Amino acid sequence: MSGINGIYSAIKIDHIENRVDKMNNAIAHRGMDASKILVVNEGIAFGYRRLSTINIGDRPNQPLTSNSGRWTIVFDGAIYNYKELKEDSKYDLSTSYDAEVILAYIENYGLEAFLNDSNGIYAIGLYDKYDDKLYIVRDKLGVKPIYYAVSNNSFIFSSEIKGILSSGLVEAEFNEDAIDEYLGNRYVRAPYTFFKNIFQLEAGCIMMVNQNLALHKTVYWELPTEFNYEQNYEEEKIVKDFKVEIINSISRSLAADAPVGTYLSGGVDSSLITAITSNLLNERINTYIIGFNDLNEFDYANMVASKYNTRHHQIVMEEDKYFDLIGKVISYKDAPLGVPNEVLLTFLSRIIKQDVTVLLSGEGADELLGGYGKIFRSPFDYFYEEEKHNIMFYDYFINKYEYVPRDIRDKYLNTKKTLRETFDNSIGAEFEKNRNEENVFRFFHKYHVKGLLQRIDTTTMLEGIEARVPFLDHELVEYAYKNIPYSLKLKWKDHSSKEKAKKLSSNVYSEELDIPKYILKKISYDFLPKEVIERKKMGFPVPLNEWIKKLEEEAKQILKDAYWFKVDRLDEMILEAKKDVRTGQIIWMFINIELFRKKYFDKSWLW
Repeated sequence: MSGINGIYSAIKIDHIENRVDKMNNAIAHRGMDASKILVVNEGIAFGYRRLSTINIGDRPNQPLTSNSGRWTIVFDGAIYNYKELKEDSKYDLSTSYDAEVILAYIENYGLEAFLNDSNGIYAIGLYDKYDDKLYIVRDKLGVKPIYYAVSNNSFIFSSEIKGILSSGLVEAEFNEDAIDEYLGNRYVRAPYTFFKNIFQLEAGCIMMVNQNLALHKTVYWELPTEFNYEQNYEEEKIVKDFKVEIINSISRSLAADAPVGTYLSGGVDSSLITAITSNLLNERINTYIIGFNDLNEFDYANMVASKYNTRHHQIVMEEDKYFDLIGKVISYKDAPLGVPNEVLLTFLSRIIKQDVTVLLSGEGADELLGGYGKIFRSPFDYFYEEEKHNIMFYDYFINKYEYVPRDIRDKYLNTKKTLRETFDNSIGAEFEKNRNEENVFRFFHKYHVKGLLQRIDTTTMLEGIEARVPFLDHELVEYAYKNIPYSLKLKWKDHSSKEKAKKLSSNVYSEELDIPKYILKKISYDFLPKEVIERKKMGFPVPLNEWIKKLEEEAKQILKDAYWFKVDRLDEMILEAKKDVRTGQIIWMFINIELFRKKYFDKSWLW
């Protein structure tokens, strides 16, 4: 893992080396082991901050130029199968780094061949000297971020938005349209950001830039077109085969020369990763959990830690410390925080870094196997709620899914709904192509999980930790879509349970009459205590509702000058938010927006 930066222009850029140096410094936390700049000419330069996880050494190996001189690369990530790619490359390698293996493969077979044949997580900047073109690339599921802007006759890219701003070539302009988008989804979906002129490259995409700064974007990977609805199958064989696929995915994620640990929240996903990791490494691993004195999952995590004899670190967070850290985390994220536990994960990362550089986490299991039962059952609810048939399924689904309800956003924001309309139109059209059950899975992989990945990248990389997510390995995702029947993802406990559910809402029957992530839980019985497997999903608890008085006081102070908010109706908004079970987080999110805005847009970034 690392941080990457670049400036690409057909004209001379004054102080280009100094600009890239400042970009490197702005994202130094992403790679504290080494730093390097390569100036190709007076209009093109690349920067790199290194975090050593594979082939650890003192010298920075990037930016790196191929033996022919044609290709120059900066690369953030890890190629899990780089040794296999290396064997297939006819190339005189001067290092053992995966970055040079990428160059070797591209030199032999081309960029598309590398993307098709590789397995890993990555953001890449690649310069073709022969054709004078720049490519930026993001991995298949979007684990690693890459941002870009066109300004001052230049194309600027970076692992983080602050890297782009630190170039001095791009001004920060507040994207007010992103407010409604953030409140609905807890993050801003690609390609947009909270900055009008800065964008994020979508997962599975290549952006090609030529001398005229014309941008050409292509999609090189998408979710499988297949989706398994089989009814006649041999359950035990599917469970056995899927168990092998999960073990293989975790094994790939363990390709590292640095110390490895796991998040251990006490839920099924992180517990299974911990168990399999412990078995594969056959050594005592470090595991981590954080919570509050009166709200935590410590007991369940301790069961797993004890079973696998891990070096378990149980961290307690205090309320005052939580509020003190919010502003700092925003400064790293370059956006408002999306979920309250980002603050806890940031605090935990300081502890993790003392022992571990590579961290495995359970993001993606819920999206892969229907873990959010109350939402994934929305097609079933929609079908049996006759009064809902006068609206399209997309409208029914999005009303259940979005975080801050649309009526609250419509009443209290002074901003436009441009992004809402854009995504409603495009996703609504997508939903017409497939069955509703499939639409929900595709939505969660294409949109929802990207917010989780943004969260984990921020909260780990700010301390120079490389997070890996085995449940979002593209080979595992492809396998699950094609080979795991829908009824083994969300399974009714029996026929009578399904009949009872027809008269109820998933808010009532989920986890009572059905078993979300059924196949994963069945596999887990080979590894985990049944108390961990059979308990209800809890999430990552933060007691915001208990802190409502403090949040009200913060809102009245922080939002009093927020021009994007109808300040004269603040008390009314708070009262309305209190009708929602997520009262605390709704108010917390409004506060986050203004905290973020004041950090980035009250000064000029140009120089």
